[in-house]
Amino acid sequence: MTTVATVEEGTASPYALSHLDALESEAVHIFREVAGEFEKPVILFSGGKDSILMLHLALKAFAPAPVPFTLLHVDTGHNFPEVLGYRDRTVARHGLRLHVASVQDYIDRGVLKERPDGTRNPLQTVPLTEKIQSERFDAVFGGGRRDEEKARAKERVFSLRDEFSQWDPRRQRPELWNLYNGRHAPGEHVRVFPLSNWTELDVWQYIAREGVELPEIYYAHEREVFRRGDMWLTAGEWGGPKDGERVEKRLVRYRTVGDMSCTGAVDSDADTIEKVITEIAASRLTERGATRADDKLSEAAMEDRKREGYF
Repeated sequence: MTTVATVEEGTASPYALSHLDALESEAVHIFREVAGEFEKPVILFSGGKDSILMLHLALKAFAPAPVPFTLLHVDTGHNFPEVLGYRDRTVARHGLRLHVASVQDYIDRGVLKERPDGTRNPLQTVPLTEKIQSERFDAVFGGGRRDEEKARAKERVFSLRDEFSQWDPRRQRPELWNLYNGRHAPGEHVRVFPLSNWTELDVWQYIAREGVELPEIYYAHEREVFRRGDMWLTAGEWGGPKDGERVEKRLVRYRTVGDMSCTGAVDSDADTIEKVITEIAASRLTERGATRADDKLSEAAMEDRKREGYF
């Protein structure tokens, strides 16, 4: 007769992974799966917290060997200087190769035109898709999480894109038992989201546990900002502030980082990672819902950008 060992009620299995360890294990598995299935993957890296976390996990996945992927940043030309500085230091520290697709280059060539509202986030699609095609990247890691926005909530971990980088929901594959299908035709590629099952709180708790450095704008600091609608924006070359918008110095921090023209700060005194975690745990708004004007252009703003090939 076979005896099955049981764990006493009220005690945890010594072999059970913690919540953060399980998320880390899943992400590491995804990075290694891509390395085995694809010829030329690339990690989208902006210097924002989610891309920083992705790189940290990739470093863990292949240590002590180097990360077998290059990095790609779509530079709007309106990025926060603190974030660009962090990006360049990180690339140098780990000896990585960085591709930069510049929105400004496309504007200078007349391929793209400035928008009346000054935001360049919607202009990133063409530079991104053309860079993917010219470099023949067949897998592109993105830091999208399902808790951020409703268009992202229905995204697969492996998201197939056609030769025009467009997303067709009818062509997406089931992902049962953590089995990922990377099959694609020549010219197509797969967007890969290793942080799909993470929440904003998970990200910060993991960053705290691992001691990951972030750009200082993620913590409370005094900054000159102005009010537009329900957001505090940073003045810059993109065209803000307008007449009637008064610049004032406030204690703020950023929950997410993108183009300066559409990324709002929040009033906060959270100047340590412990205070940030407490603040996020009490929040009832997602970071994008609270601080990203580009997602408020329409009810389907993110969905439209995904179909066009950006997200």
